[in-house]
Amino acid sequence: MKINESIKNPVGLGVDKTVTAKLGSANNKNAQATQVGTKSAENVTLSPLSAQMKSLEEKVAASSVFDAGKVDAIKSAIANGQFKVDSEKVADGLINSVKDFLSTQK
Repeated sequence: MKINESIKNPVGLGVDKTVTAKLGSANNKNAQATQVGTKSAENVTLSPLSAQMKSLEEKVAASSVFDAGKVDAIKSAIANGQFKVDSEKVADGLINSVKDFLSTQK
């Protein structure tokens, strides 16, 4: 059975550390001058695509990843001893996951 990690970790907007490191070292003299007492005014303009990505991120964060009713039904079936595991289905899912893993390794 495959578990999609992207569901657990919603897409975040971050800054690439290598880019900030390069910018920091290249602008080291400017940063020192700013620290001395002069304040620089920098403007950042984001594209409409970034606003769309932000709204999609909020929608993903707000949506539920699982059906709570189904989870409760499975919990009660386990507690009552009525939950049956289909070993063939589990084995098929495991085999398919291994096949997918091996095909991505090539």
